[in-house]
Amino acid sequence: MRNIQLLDCTLRDGGFGLEDAFYKNLSDLKFSLEDIDIVANQISNSNVDIVEIGAVEISKNDKTEFAIYQKIEDISKKIPKTNKKGQMFSALYRGPDTPIENIPKWDKDLITGVRVILRYSELKKSLEFCKSLSEKGYKVFVQPMLTMRYTEDEIQMLIDYSNDMNAYALYFVDSYGYMQKADIERFFYKYNEKLNPNIKIGFHAHNNMNLAFSNAIDFLSIENDSRDIIVDSCITGMGQGAGNLQTEIISDHLNKYFGKNYDYGYILDACDVIEKYCEPVLWGYSVTRLLPAIHQVAYKYSVMLRAKHKFSYREINDILSNMPEELRHRYTEENLLKLLKFNGLSC
Repeated sequence: MRNIQLLDCTLRDGGFGLEDAFYKNLSDLKFSLEDIDIVANQISNSNVDIVEIGAVEISKNDKTEFAIYQKIEDISKKIPKTNKKGQMFSALYRGPDTPIENIPKWDKDLITGVRVILRYSELKKSLEFCKSLSEKGYKVFVQPMLTMRYTEDEIQMLIDYSNDMNAYALYFVDSYGYMQKADIERFFYKYNEKLNPNIKIGFHAHNNMNLAFSNAIDFLSIENDSRDIIVDSCITGMGQGAGNLQTEIISDHLNKYFGKNYDYGYILDACDVIEKYCEPVLWGYSVTRLLPAIHQVAYKYSVMLRAKHKFSYREINDILSNMPEELRHRYTEENLLKLLKFNGLSC
């Protein structure tokens, strides 16, 4: 029988959300260092299978209050001392920027699981970075952000590299929250057909169209007795954009219908802490985050059109419906100005 693992990425995805809002002057909220430790311990005590306790990224700024650390040695110090037997702790690299020679070989005092967001513009470099991490002894999770944009040839490249490096998992990622049931099945069957049998298939959902839980149920319900799978979630759904599948919802579902034994009390304790960071401007379902999912564009266009330029929902809908293809998947301030100009608007 296949094994189902639940990966909680509250601190990492939530930290990215706080960081993004802070540097866009939308919020001053940061995690307290005490809350980071409390939440990591509560999630660990809940028996969640994999706990992602933050990200690793070289930066001129101290970003520890966003659960972002300069080195894998630094984040490894945040592993709870009372972790459960068989539980894995992971960290995420937001691309292949850290020189591989600066990353130590894995040992028992370091994070075991390393997730890497593949940079689409540097796909081969990102995959080579993953391969090098695997060679250093880490369990590598290959994360193709916005998997819906990948061509058939690029998907095959992901599978080939994952097989070659013996990755721990290959994911499909609904970064902008518009995947449907047919997309879930398409990616699963494509991966399942050609991936080595020991490599897990992971699914990371976002909630722009309130489909994260529904899509996760569809993912769990695909009939397959042999392929191990991983489902990502966050406490209260905290994450970038519209947020993620909620840990408190999916853990209860897994307990009831898939024989899991997550300690729900600790998950609720973590909800009490994370609720302090629930500001609508930061994350969660909203019409602002729904519209870019409908038009399958980067959600930050809509967020900035609303927050900075004060456009109405109808105006945002019209602008996003008239989106040049080359701007669709990547938000920058420059691209936003190009979009406004393309629509005959000034800033």
